[in-house]
Amino acid sequence: MKTRVIVLAVIAIAVIVSVIATPRVPALKIATTSSLYDTGLWAHLEPLFEEQHGVKLHVFRVGTGIALDHGKRGDVDAVVIHDRTREEEFVAGGYGVERVPFAYNYFMIVGPEDDPAGIAGLKPEDAFRKLLEDGAQDPDRIVFISRGDDSGTHAKEKAIWQAAGFAYHEVQESSWSKARDGYVKAARGMGPTLLMANEKGAYTLTDNGTFLAYKGNLELVPIVETGAMLLNEYSVIAVNPDRHPGTNAEMAGNLVEFLTSPDIQDIIGSYGVDEYGVPLFSPCAGAEPGE
Repeated sequence: MKTRVIVLAVIAIAVIVSVIATPRVPALKIATTSSLYDTGLWAHLEPLFEEQHGVKLHVFRVGTGIALDHGKRGDVDAVVIHDRTREEEFVAGGYGVERVPFAYNYFMIVGPEDDPAGIAGLKPEDAFRKLLEDGAQDPDRIVFISRGDDSGTHAKEKAIWQAAGFAYHEVQESSWSKARDGYVKAARGMGPTLLMANEKGAYTLTDNGTFLAYKGNLELVPIVETGAMLLNEYSVIAVNPDRHPGTNAEMAGNLVEFLTSPDIQDIIGSYGVDEYGVPLFSPCAGAEPGE
């Protein structure tokens, strides 16, 4: 009995020594928009960053609004999102170090091929106006699936409604929205929202990268693809360590450098070409597209 106790004690000590001796791998916590995740870009970049910096990435796939909330609370070390207005407010409020754009693509309105609302060729704001007006008259045929989740895509949708002359609460309170199937909030990520729109034969607003990634599972087609409002910029922001001293500021800085480095910019610029024939994103290495 005494020998058994001694053996167990030796094993316990060995386990403790092993745990103490094993170096802890540092972690970096990121909150990122669902479109970067749904396209597979994060899955492609994640192991490259981990190997380069000897770190374990913990990626939280959420909408931009929730990602910014995580950043404000110091729950994450960096946010990677796509809503310039709120990003600038985040930095101006002292929550983030600097807004650094690293890639962009474009939003588009997709829908059923027969385009029951007849919005093909219109400007985004004119298309939204027609969707609301015609949808109120025929909510069974003209359906729009909104992200409805405070994401960057949802913020862009709200901006287009405003440009169309409607406050967002007017859209929510319209007869189109109150119809059982008319204006519908998905409260899901971009990929699932596209699948929902496809199932209902509905229109939706999406970034073209996620649409291309899901295209093989969709009968939806691009309906409106042009208009200055459709630019979709992605930025990385390190959370301000002065406000949240517990954040991994050094590794967050490494992430910013990684995403804007020439090698990774080349990878971003070619991502999707082999599978889809066109890139899902365009790199912009810390500069605003077109500026």
